[in-house]
Order: sequence, then structure tokens, then C-alpha cells
Amino acid sequence: MAGPAKRRAQAEKETPATSDSHGSGGNAGRGAVHASSPKSIPRVDGNRDPADRAPIEYSRPNDLKNLSEFLGLAGWYAARGRAIPESLPQRQGLNTRGREALVALNTFNVNKYPVAIVHQYDVSWGPETDATKRVLLKKIWASKAVKEALGEPKQLWIYDGNKLAWSGFKLNRDELRIIVDLDKEQGRAPPSSGKKNVHKVFIKHTRTIDFSGLTAFMNGKAGWSGECIDTINFLDHVLREGPSQKFTQIKKSFFQRGEQRFDLGGGVEAFKGVFASLRPVLTGDGRKILSINVDVANGTFWRAQPLGKAVLDVLGLGNPAQFVALVQRSKADWDRSKLKKDLARFKRVGVTDNHRRDVQNQWTIDSFVKEDCHEATFADPDKNGKRITVFDYYKDKYNIKLMAGLPLVKVTKKIRGGSVFLPIEYLKIDPNQRFNSKLDDKQTSQMIRFAVTLPNVRRQAIMEKVALLDWKNDPYLRHFGIDISTDPTVSKARILPVPQLGFGPANRPSVVPGSDLVQGRWRLDGKKFFAPQSASRTLDAWGVCAIQGKFGVNPEQVQAFIKNFIRIYEGHGGRFGPKGKQPYICPGNLADGGELVAKAYNATGNKFNARPMFMMFIVNDRNVDVYRRIKKSCDCRFGVPSQVLQSKHVQANQGQYISNVCLKVHAKLGGYAAVTKSTLLPTITKQPGPTTMIIGADVSHPAPGAGSDERASFAAMTMACDKDFVRYWAQCQTNGNRVEMVTTQNIYDHIGDMAKAWMSTLNQGHPPQRVLYIRDGVSEGQYAAVLEEEVRDIKDCFAKLGVALEKIPKFTVVIAGKRHHIRFFPQKGDRNNNPIPGTLVETGCTHPFEFDFYLCSHVAIKGTARPIHYQCILNEGMYKQDELQQLLFEHSYQYVRSTSPVSLHPAVYYAHLAADRCRAHTNENPVSSGKKEAKAEKKSTTGSSNRSVEVRPLMEMAKVQGLKETMWFV
Repeated sequence: MAGPAKRRAQAEKETPATSDSHGSGGNAGRGAVHASSPKSIPRVDGNRDPADRAPIEYSRPNDLKNLSEFLGLAGWYAARGRAIPESLPQRQGLNTRGREALVALNTFNVNKYPVAIVHQYDVSWGPETDATKRVLLKKIWASKAVKEALGEPKQLWIYDGNKLAWSGFKLNRDELRIIVDLDKEQGRAPPSSGKKNVHKVFIKHTRTIDFSGLTAFMNGKAGWSGECIDTINFLDHVLREGPSQKFTQIKKSFFQRGEQRFDLGGGVEAFKGVFASLRPVLTGDGRKILSINVDVANGTFWRAQPLGKAVLDVLGLGNPAQFVALVQRSKADWDRSKLKKDLARFKRVGVTDNHRRDVQNQWTIDSFVKEDCHEATFADPDKNGKRITVFDYYKDKYNIKLMAGLPLVKVTKKIRGGSVFLPIEYLKIDPNQRFNSKLDDKQTSQMIRFAVTLPNVRRQAIMEKVALLDWKNDPYLRHFGIDISTDPTVSKARILPVPQLGFGPANRPSVVPGSDLVQGRWRLDGKKFFAPQSASRTLDAWGVCAIQGKFGVNPEQVQAFIKNFIRIYEGHGGRFGPKGKQPYICPGNLADGGELVAKAYNATGNKFNARPMFMMFIVNDRNVDVYRRIKKSCDCRFGVPSQVLQSKHVQANQGQYISNVCLKVHAKLGGYAAVTKSTLLPTITKQPGPTTMIIGADVSHPAPGAGSDERASFAAMTMACDKDFVRYWAQCQTNGNRVEMVTTQNIYDHIGDMAKAWMSTLNQGHPPQRVLYIRDGVSEGQYAAVLEEEVRDIKDCFAKLGVALEKIPKFTVVIAGKRHHIRFFPQKGDRNNNPIPGTLVETGCTHPFEFDFYLCSHVAIKGTARPIHYQCILNEGMYKQDELQQLLFEHSYQYVRSTSPVSLHPAVYYAHLAADRCRAHTNENPVSSGKKEAKAEKKSTTGSSNRSVEVRPLMEMAKVQGLKETMWFV
């Protein structure tokens, strides 16, 4: 399956200048890629590879990408050559609370790993080789010249596709130089341009890998060391070497030829592969071993079809004539047109020309240009450099008549120094190419249908993928003496006890039956909300705007829904003022644009002769642009809480749906529905009731694809603002472009505001004694940055608020990870055989020594439940292991907008919501001329280049009615 991509890369390197593809000049090589300046902690994702080919040093940030994950925080400190902090929390023991349950995991233990010494080599290339083209490097590595020089197949070598190689054989010299002539090996004549396809490979011995260091570490007799890192890195690559030669590899996943495709629409298809990754783990009997995590991988790929058909699919057009008309309308402002933006998703897609039967060349798309075949010209070498149109060239040379009006495709290859333009009609997308852009709503829906499988089906699929990997017959595993069990690990899990969950009123709470909590679902029928609205937010002056058009609601349907809403909300304890029983109802017109909200808001205000305190909008469909337009006006222009409803639900007018709407409305008006009371936590903690602040944080990045290197990332931070940890404040701001760490300024702004309010309203002006900081969305390699940058900044923030050094709170920092491949298959689960809420796993997949665990706190309605991986990386607050685990589980029952526990702690769940909602607050107005204020721009270095990208701050939320103090984001 990897063949087409390899052939394409090689073709781009080898195509002679006499090729009948038009263009001018010889092959233009890519400029040197400069190494990033060394940093102890990378602040951006995806650093580029340095141009220098110095031997790998893990202390260089760019070299860390070669490492496997699951080293733990100590392993990453060791990899960077830095001292491991004494404050790093270690596992305290296993939780004994609740009851025991057996859970099968999708991990497979390594029974045996090498004992003989393995030699590690650095691989570098001569200046004539473009080292950024990984497929080309693999092609050279697989050449006959290299294989003979390295003694293969007698001596098997492992190559990481970049600059590391390993062998059990030591070369008889410190550095080996190999010359590879790819033209000669493939029986090709040298190109007439004289540019030879010859490459130099330098293989230099750098170190030996002795497995005794890893053994000592696993036995607890030695800490992390460079030798351990080398060993884990080597074993991880050995695991992937065999599959990478048989299947299409995408990072740590492999996709087999012939898998059944699933059409997602828009020229994209999905099929299943296998994910496999090595990790050191703790066993149930206390041993530390290596294990392989195997899971089903779901990949999205471009459909192999004519490029013209793919373009129509992506644009949702029925025929080429519609495309031509769209191009003509977009030409006047091509560079800023939506069409060019949509077509940009084809960048780096490989295609093959098919205008000739005898020879076909492979190319890589760079962009689409607005010129068609009659407008674009080039110097034709067959006519002594005379300029000729693309249309005339194809007509004269191939007797092909190209279609007028279609934009041409500019490819990455240059000929004789000039760009090459090809017609869409005679290009076909090569098979098995990953689709890297964000799926649209329809494709996402289809992808969920494809990916979601029940636990028993997923477990069977995993076992089939284990058989596909065929470890017993893998020549590389056998060669290095590695033996892996094909039986999944079984862990002794714990089912944590559920808390009590009480609805209101607060002075006479009603408790949800424990059986409902164990099952993970309860009803709102007949229940009063625990905490009422804020006194100032009793609904009196409020309005309802029903947007007209297709699928819109009529006035009778609106009246019926509002009548039912008021009745049900009052039944839950909602309060309405004297005029609130009849809101102002008005129609809305999308043609009004941004004034739609203003008209409804002003009309409501005029009706009640007062500032509206709440607005409800009924929309016709799930159009995200309409939703964000409404939220932007309500949040930033008028400062009014708002609720958006779909017309189909208003028409259905069902009580259960309305009760769920009441949950959101009630939270936005200052109340909450239920609160948990722990029967276990008071018996665990011996602290004399210390005041605790809970902070959540998340940074969300733009979806991959065209333009993502110019768009903003968003940092959201939340803080519990009541003694029961139910209500939260949230603040959000742009955070550069793909900058993962929350910037210092954002922390000062967000935490400064919220901590000051917390101290004045909850603790009589005093700071908390403990802070529980739950951070989402960072990889293992960035844990240290959370401590050294974000936690440092938050502590500085308390100092700036006047808190004395000795009163700075003690921090406990927990990373909540959901992007992993661990799954639970309980011996006895719920009706779908998913884990019961509160299932805690601490062995079989966890770090051998560090303080981490997997917790499944929710019920999966569809598919296989994904537990959350929690890792405590700082514990100044001295949380006991069972105390922290129980707290995280119990708080999942307090999520204000659902009647079930949620998978992720609410602090970070709300940060997700706030980060997504604040996309509606983007400031898209052009920057005025003249001097910008300091706060008018945020600059960051992107992860894909060294350009400085300006990212605008968000529009500020209106301050007229204290919206920021509500749960505006739910």
C-alpha cells in the first residue's frame, strides 16, 4: 500500500528535464531548513527537524520526537538530560475502596526482550539529498547498495525513517560511507540535464544499548537514565519495523491493503487499521514489565478517483459547468476567495497524470491557480522556448482538447526553474493517502457511525488485529529475541462507591436512588433544583426570537413551547417575575445578519421598558455560523445570557427535552440542579477542612488543514466558585497559533480576575490553602512545561494579588488525558458490557512508579467507553491517592447540564465548552492603521515554520449585567 507514495516522491526527485510535462528550468531544490534554537521545553507543537545532521541527542527538543510516549514525567526529564525533581509524586499503593472487579485490557505483555548488546547508529546524508523527504530517505535506505554494505539480510537492521538505525552487528569502522545511484539500480538512463540521482549515506556508530539498565530500572534498582531511554526507543521501533514494510504506516498505526472502505462523502473514505505502542507498566502482583497496547485505529483517506470528481465532491457541486461558474465568480478576488480556501485542502495530495497510456508521472499538488488552460502560458522547449498556452500544448502534442474555465493545478515539482501547471481533467488521486483536514458535520456524523462499535465487537476486532501483526512470525522480533504474549492482560479493578446526589430545595433535599447513580442515569421528573437562580436573575423581562424560513416554527408552536417551558421550569423551582410569564415573542430574519439579535433584543427591551435579562433563539438547523453570530452579539454586544434551540425540538415540545433545557438556563441564571454529598471522602482525608480551589485549563487548536497555521489557538481557564464545587467561572482568550502552554498574560488576566473574586466571596479575602489544578490536552513531553510555566505563573499571580510568600497555596496538579488507546472490557459490565461508572484501573496499563490511573466515570451510550487517564505530576497539597480518585469520580456527577455522570472532571469539561464558545468572540474586523495597543496582538512561533504569526485577541464580553460571573458557556 505504501508503494504509490514512494513512487511519487521518487518521481519528483528523478523526473528528467526532458519530460514532456511542461514547465521551465531544472529541479529546484528546497531551501535548507534551519534548526530551531534549543529550548528546555518546547512551547509549540510539531517542531521541524534541524538541517544539521549531528548525532541524536535527546536533550535537544527536536530529537525528542523520536521517543515513544509513556516514559512518564521522570523519563522525559531524563531524556532532556535534566535532574528529575524530588517533588515528582510516586504511586502510594493501590486503592482498596469499593469492590473488586476483573477487567480485561487491550494490553499484551512482553514475555522476553533482548539481553545481547545492540548498536545504535546515526544516519546522515550528503548535501545533494533533500533530508526533509522521508519517503525518499526510506527509498535510499532500501537500496541494494545500502543493504549490501550493511550485510542484510544476514544482519537485520532497524531504521526509524529519519536519522537513527540499530543493529546487533557492529560495523568494522566508526563511520561508513555508502554511495547510492538510484537511476542505475532501477535501470534508468541518467537525465539529459546531467543532474544525477546519486546520494551519499553516512552511518556513524554513536552508542551501544545494554538492556541491563532497563532491567535495573524495571526492578526498581535504578532510576531513569539515557541508556533506559535508548532501550525503550529501540524496542518501540523494532515493534513497528515489520508492519511498516507490509502496511501503510501513519505514526503508530498501520492500515492493511484491501480493508473495506466506508464512504464519508466529500471525496473522503475511512477504513480501519491497527494501533500498537510499547509501554512499561505495573502488574497486579507488583512486577514492572513491558507491555504492548493494541487498539483499532480509524483512518480517513482521500478516495482514489479522478481529481475533477474529487473537487466536485468537496465543493458539493453536481457537474463541471457549476465549478466553472464558481471559478469565474471567484477570480476577481481569488486570493481571499472561499473557493481558493476550499481547494487548499488538496495541498500535498499525490496525483498521477493519465493523458498518455504508455507513461504516467506522479506529482504532488501545491495549489490551484485561477488561470485556465487558455490563460496560462509557458516556454515550450520543443519550440525553442516560444511561449505557448497549456491548451495549445496538449492539443498539438496529444490531440487532447482541454476544457476552458477550469483552474490549473500547480505541482510542487519545478522543471527548468519554472512552475509546472497541469489540467485537472487528466489527474487521478493516488490511493491510500491520509486526509488531514477537518471533517465537516456530515462527514463527522458518518465517521461516528463507522467508528463506534460495542465493546464485544471492538474486543474481537482487537484480537483480529493482534493476529494481523503476527508477532510470532515477525522476523525482526525473532532476530532480536523479543517474545510477546497474545493473551490480553486481566486487571483487578475497583468499582468506587457512588456519592449521594441531592436535588432541592436545599433545606429539604431529595436524594436520587443509589441504583440510578450506579447505572449512571437519573430523571428530572418532579425534582426541584437544589440552588435557585440568583436573586437578581428572576426572569421578568425576557424575549424569544423565532427565525423564519425553511423548517421554521409558526407562532402557535412557539406559544405552546413557551407555555410548557414556563410550567416545567417553575416545577423545577425556576422563578418568574410578574411580567415573566409572557415573554416578548418576535420573528427573526437571517437576512438581517448581525442586526438579527439587535432587533430582537431592542424590541424586547422596548416591550418591558427594561434591559432584557435573558434571550431565547429558535433556529432552523445546526448552522454553526448562525449559532456563533447569535452568541457573539449576546455575549459581547449586549451582555445577556442566551439559549439557542432547534426548531424541530420546539415543534416536538417534549417534557424531557424541556427539562434538559431548564438545566442550562438555570445554570446561566446563577443556580444549579443538584449537589453531591460524599460519604467516603470525610473518612479519608485527615486535613482539618482546608479551603480548596479547583482550577481547570484547556488549550484548543485550529483544526488541521488549509489556513490552520494562521488561525488562533484558544486558552480557557475555569474556577469553581462555590463551596460545593458545582458552579464555575470561565474565561477564555486567544493563545497564539498552536502554542500549547497557556501564556503568562492569559494566566495573569484569567486567574487574577477569578482568584480575586474567589477570595472576596468565598474566603473572606484569604487565599485557599490548596489548589487542585486539572490540566487537559497536553502530551507527556509537555508535563514539565505545565509545572515550570503554567503553575509558576499561577503562583506568581497569587503573589501579585498580595498573597504573602508563606501563604501561597499548595498545588496539586493533575493531567487529564483522553487521547489514548486503553480500553476496559469488564467481566461483568452494564447492559452493553461497558464498565460501570466508577471503574478504576491502576495496574496492567499504568506507569510502573508514577502516580497515574485510568478512571471510567461515565456511561457510554454508544460504542466502547473511553476511560480518562489521570496523572498527578505535583502533589504539594498532599492528596492521598484514594482521596484524589474519589474526588474526581464524585464531581463527575455534578456536571450542570446532564442527568448522568460525565467522563471528564467538570473543571476541564467546562474549559472545553468555554474554548469552543469563545470562537464566537473572534475579532474579525480589520486592524486600524496607526500604532496598535500592546494588547491588540499576540505573536507566536508556529509549529510548522519559524514565521511570526499575529493572532488577534477576542472581543471583550459586555460588562453591563455581570455575564462573566454566570455559567455563560454551558
